[in-house]
Amino acid sequence: MREGVAYTGIPSAEELAACPGVPSAERMAKGRVAVIECVQEIPCNPCENACHFGAIEIGEQITNLPVLHEEKCTGCGLCVANCPGLAITVIDKTYSDTEAVIEFPFEYLPLPAVGDTVDAVSRGGEVLCKGTVTSVRKIKAYAGTAVVGIAVPKEYADDVRSMKRLKRG
Repeated sequence: MREGVAYTGIPSAEELAACPGVPSAERMAKGRVAVIECVQEIPCNPCENACHFGAIEIGEQITNLPVLHEEKCTGCGLCVANCPGLAITVIDKTYSDTEAVIEFPFEYLPLPAVGDTVDAVSRGGEVLCKGTVTSVRKIKAYAGTAVVGIAVPKEYADDVRSMKRLKRG
């Protein structure tokens, strides 16, 4: 079976390993940081324009993959909602001794509420574990996209990328 974004819509382990937007384990251990899992060379640069700290660089060729300058990244999250490909999360592996927080774009209704227990899912939508909603932000700078944060057991921090949609009413 063929793997990777071009075949399944989900980045393969090889694509992610070669991705210049994924921070090092050392940077992840220091706190909140953007994780840019953009693996396709397409004309796109909203993440670079959204970053006020110069932590994301596309360069002159608009099809370049975004490079994360991890030492400049504050984990503010402005890039998360501005990525039209939903390829950016913010991860905080220092949230607690046992949990990490994953913040991701969420474009579905209804939105969860802080404190809700939700099904945390992988890049492919498989339920991996339960998560607790820590934040739900929908501000003007996010261009209409909500950014949801969920706390999950640390062992799932590298694999959880969203949550299962909630049922209406």
